[in-house]
Amino acid sequence: MNPFGDRRFPEPWMQPHQARRAPPTDDENALASSIEAAFAAGVWDLAGLVARLNAEGLRTPAGEPWTEARYRDVMARLGR
Repeated sequence: MNPFGDRRFPEPWMQPHQARRAPPTDDENALASSIEAAFAAGVWDLAGLVARLNAEGLRTPAGEPWTEARYRDVMARLGR
C-alpha cells in the first residue's frame, strides 16, 4: 500500500531541475534529446544507447566518441 495515496511522492517534492546549479548547456540539452529519442525508439540497454549516440555524431564533452565507461562518467558528473 502506498502511504501517499495515488501520488508517488509526498508533497512538496523536488522537481528535477530545482537541484541544478545552472541552466543546462546546449551540449547537455542535445544529450538529453538524444537519450529521450533513443528511449522512444526502444533502445533500453547501455550498449545500444552508446551506439546510437555515436551514430548520431554526438560526442562527449571532451569531444570523444562515447563508450559505456565515458557515458557512466559523464552521467556521474552531471548528477552531482
